[in-house]
Amino acid sequence: MSHVALLVIDVQESFRHRPFWNDADVPPFTERLQTLIDGAAARKIPILQVFHVAESGPFSRASGHVRTLEPVVIAPTAFFHKRRHSALVDTGLSDWLTQHGIRRLIVSGIRTEQCCETTTRHASDSGWEVDFVSEATLTFAMTHPDGRRFSVHDIKARTELVLTDRFARIATVAQALAARDLPVAT
Repeated sequence: MSHVALLVIDVQESFRHRPFWNDADVPPFTERLQTLIDGAAARKIPILQVFHVAESGPFSRASGHVRTLEPVVIAPTAFFHKRRHSALVDTGLSDWLTQHGIRRLIVSGIRTEQCCETTTRHASDSGWEVDFVSEATLTFAMTHPDGRRFSVHDIKARTELVLTDRFARIATVAQALAARDLPVAT
């Protein structure tokens, strides 16, 4: 039995309908994420898919966009729906992890500095070890209120800086899947 679980946070079509959406980084993101998902499945690591939901707009269930972002293929062990930035707030995820003896989380998803980072901090503060897989996260450039533009690279670097050795181990897909406590299917 694995004591590790993969979190796939907010990898949903809803984002394509937001004004900041940019296709530029999607192909490398989906390729790395798919490698992570496939590797977790091969190792029989639970894959937990989290969707963000809202009352209206592209994140509402009625929109039809609260579904896996194409071209990602995933057969999750369990689904969770959240309304906050942390996937651990009022979703049942924390209880699921405890009931299944999960001690370490591998975090992936959309957006790097928002729901992925927030969930990582919350998980660490709640006692889980966390591997934050930046290359399997996606975000978008942002403009500071003072007019400075922050690139995707800037945002990911900042997230890695504030998480490293405080809340998470920053890991590549290969490093997250090669951790010593992961089972390998035979």
